[in-house]
Amino acid sequence: MNIRLFIEGDLANGAAIECSRDQAHYLIHVLRLAPGAPVALFNGRDGEWLAHIDAVGKKSAILAVDSQTRPQAPEPDLWLVFAPVKRAPLDFLVQKATELGVSALMPAITRRTVVERVKRERMAANAIEAAEQCERLTVPRIENARPLSQILDSWPAERRILLCAEAGEAAPIHDFLRESGSGGPWAVLTGPEGGFDQTELDALHKFPNVSAVGLGPRILRADTAALAALACWQAVLGDWQNRPPGRH
Repeated sequence: MNIRLFIEGDLANGAAIECSRDQAHYLIHVLRLAPGAPVALFNGRDGEWLAHIDAVGKKSAILAVDSQTRPQAPEPDLWLVFAPVKRAPLDFLVQKATELGVSALMPAITRRTVVERVKRERMAANAIEAAEQCERLTVPRIENARPLSQILDSWPAERRILLCAEAGEAAPIHDFLRESGSGGPWAVLTGPEGGFDQTELDALHKFPNVSAVGLGPRILRADTAALAALACWQAVLGDWQNRPPGRH
C-alpha cells in the first residue's frame, strides 16, 4: 500500500514537514505507522517526494523528506463547470472528476439548479483524498459556487467549452473531439437535473468557443453526464495514452 499525503509546504531534500492534526491521526492511530515508515508527499508544485516518519506524538507527526521520486509534470488543462447536485452525488462527482484529471472544479448556479449552497471545504477535502489515492501530482482548484452568467462574464477567450446537450442538434462527442484535433485549454459544461433553461441554451450557443455535443441516446443524470464527458475528452485529447508511474 502506497501512503501519499498532500501538503501545503515546500518539498526539498532534508526538509522537515509537520503533519496536520488530521494527517497525524491518520498515520499514527488509523494506519498505526511507527517512526521510519515511508510516506510519499506532493504539493502540486515540487513533484513527488519520498519521506519517512521522523517523530510522533499523541497528536502530531514530523516527516523527514528524503528524495524526489517524480518531478512535477504538466497535466491536461481541463475545467469542469457543473450545476451542483445533492451531497452524496456531489462527493462522488468531485472524487471521480479528480481521478479523471480535471484541473479546476467550478460549481455554476443555473435557473433550474436545485442545490445552491455548496461547501467548498468539503469539495476540497474530497478532491485531496482522491488525488492522494490516484497518484496524481496536483489537486484541482476548487471555486465557490457562482451564477453561470458570472462565470461566463470572466471567461478566458482561448478556452473552448464542450457543452453537454440533452437535446437539439449536437455532434456525437467522440466524433467532435476526434475532428477538433487539438488539446489546449478546454472546459466541460454540464447542466442541472432537468437540463438548462432555453434562454440559457440560446445564450450559450451564441457564446464564443462553445460546441454542443451529444452523449448518446439515453438521458444521463447530471453527475453521470459530467464524468462521461470528461472520460471521452481524456481518451481523445487528454493523457490517457500515458501509463501510471512505476511503484516506488
